[in-house]
Amino acid sequence: MRDIERGARIIIENWVRIKPWDKLLIVTSKEYRAEAQELRKQAVKRARSVNTLLVENKGRYVGVFFDENEEIFDPYTAIIAATEYSLVTTKAAKRAISRHKKFLSLPLSTNNGKSMLEFDFLMMDTKKSRLMAEVIMKYLRHSSRIHVTTPAGTDLQMGKKGRNPGFFNGVVKDGKGYSSASIEVYVPIEETKTEGIMMLDGSLGYIGKAEEVTRIEFREGRIVKIEETPTGIRLKNYMEAYKDSRIYIGGEFGIGLNSYSRCVGDCYIEDESAYGTFHIGLGRNLALGGVQNAKGHFDLVCLEPDIYADNRQLMQEGKIILPEPNVY
Repeated sequence: MRDIERGARIIIENWVRIKPWDKLLIVTSKEYRAEAQELRKQAVKRARSVNTLLVENKGRYVGVFFDENEEIFDPYTAIIAATEYSLVTTKAAKRAISRHKKFLSLPLSTNNGKSMLEFDFLMMDTKKSRLMAEVIMKYLRHSSRIHVTTPAGTDLQMGKKGRNPGFFNGVVKDGKGYSSASIEVYVPIEETKTEGIMMLDGSLGYIGKAEEVTRIEFREGRIVKIEETPTGIRLKNYMEAYKDSRIYIGGEFGIGLNSYSRCVGDCYIEDESAYGTFHIGLGRNLALGGVQNAKGHFDLVCLEPDIYADNRQLMQEGKIILPEPNVY
């Protein structure tokens, strides 16, 4: 319980930075009451108004409720979405963000029985992550294409014309009002422009580790083929259960920046934020700056990428490098 208390204190004091005048809403479900209670315990020390909204755990579909009730956060100045799955891409989150409320997406899903608030990756230095993000975003901002390869055989091209990068590091102030527990740079890539092969060797978002390298083919922005490995079959079954063809569309490119994280399949947020990885976010990307709606959003994570913005190399085998200037 002491580790849960440590995690809750980091979130309330350092990430959301709750003030006495804040009206905080903690959104959670009965499965995560212990985490919500600890967040509330830390919050009432700092704010006069702390409320909890207990929602039915609809699993991966929890975001649908917040799409259908987009005004639900209007009475509050700060929202912590401490549910199993991410709410940051929902219409309610987008509305709250546009109205300059503080919004933190805190997906608590884990696969090893340990509370997400106990994980050490919450200890990452947020100032360091901001500096790392600024180096990468400087070059992403002025590029039109992203190219990524990996030692496992990934070779993907993505378009980002008119799309601005952003970053999450937990701190809502750094995110201009909203953030996610995932410490990363993200780009809401063009939804019809992803082409090539992903050799999935990291994790499958909420459903854990990729047990064997699995080939995934993208054409015109969407997944068109998944190799029939045990990992591939698990992924296919998971995606088919959404009953939404839009879940196959790549809507986000992300670069993990958390050097405390390890991509081992125990925790969705830890996997996608691990330094030395990249991920493709599938499905909904509205609040990230894209135009794609869907019944959900989750990420496929790969290891040790070489990443290029146009012709400038930003990462080599998962390590940030300083791009060489253009020679004219």
